[in-house]
Amino acid sequence: MRLAAYTDYAYHRVDDRIYAERAFALFLDRLGERLEKVTILGRLAPGGSDSARYPLGEAVGFVPFPYYTKLTDPRGFLRGASGTLRAFWRGIDEVDCVAIFGPHPFAVPFILMAWARRKKVVLGVRQDTPAYVRSRHPGRRSLHRIADLMDAAFRFFGRFCSVIAVGPAVAESYRHSRRLLEISVSLVDEDDVVDPAARQVSYEGDELVALSVGRLEVEKNPLLLADTLRLLVERDPRWRLVVCGEGGLEAALRERLEELGVADRADLRGYVPHAGGLAEAYRESHVLLHVSWTEGLPQILYEAFAAALPVVATDVGGIRAAVGSAVSLIPAGDAPAAADAVARLGADPKLRTERIGAGNALVRASTFQVEVDRVANFIEGR
Repeated sequence: MRLAAYTDYAYHRVDDRIYAERAFALFLDRLGERLEKVTILGRLAPGGSDSARYPLGEAVGFVPFPYYTKLTDPRGFLRGASGTLRAFWRGIDEVDCVAIFGPHPFAVPFILMAWARRKKVVLGVRQDTPAYVRSRHPGRRSLHRIADLMDAAFRFFGRFCSVIAVGPAVAESYRHSRRLLEISVSLVDEDDVVDPAARQVSYEGDELVALSVGRLEVEKNPLLLADTLRLLVERDPRWRLVVCGEGGLEAALRERLEELGVADRADLRGYVPHAGGLAEAYRESHVLLHVSWTEGLPQILYEAFAAALPVVATDVGGIRAAVGSAVSLIPAGDAPAAADAVARLGADPKLRTERIGAGNALVRASTFQVEVDRVANFIEGR
């Protein structure tokens, strides 16, 4: 099976190698080792970037599309539209199947063009796009309407295509698809899963660490971390917050920590690569705290499960249905509930053991190898 996969990510060419800005590209890269051929289609940004950290391997090809900064830049998007459609038409010449991840404005013409070329089409959906857009752009109703239209169009075409959906909540929206595969997009290798019995982290020491991992953007609600930390420190001064991530709200988070008087109890580390300190942060922390307004099924939950780290997460997207037994769920935007859940995990060994055990079972059933094989078999029609 020869596959072309489209994602609306920016890619960068550095020293004749292609780098992606999002870790999901690594999943497609690994898929290239499983199928006969995988070609990634995407926007090629001019020059390199500090945010392009995920190199594509030799097992995948790459077809560049004209670059635009973001969909909220309509001039740039429209300026490159004709070049994108031409590049897509050429890029699917020697493939059997086209995977289109969306919803996205280009999705409909891409689907129609692939069908015109008699290519098999698989749609991929990673999150609730209308919820994401409303969270990221709460005051822009025109964008909300566009997101609703894109989502409706994608679900309509999903009735005639095979669909890969990340998490049970997204899968439920596509239950009328011709064929449906629900996945978790785990990037955890089997060898990285820690035996819970071998984890040596004391909850009786001088410091307790609540770890947050993710982009510091509006939809991730990072300012709630500061409010939660203040409540935790009031309960027990041993608590400390470690944040691994970067984004537009980093300065605002620092200001909020200062305003609440807990900046000395927080460590904002910026982007931390998994092999360059993040894996150790998971293993050395006491609780993972994930406070997003909206999600599909975040990869970081599986990274925490692999490290035998108990998790507190907001009850949004597909989290409850997919991993509810393995995490302590809280309402989105509720700092007191977040502090209560973190403190309880820190103080209750029985609850920690239950959560860690459930997470360990989930991640072992959804490793990188398992999920890539499931997706490859699905695309091949098995």
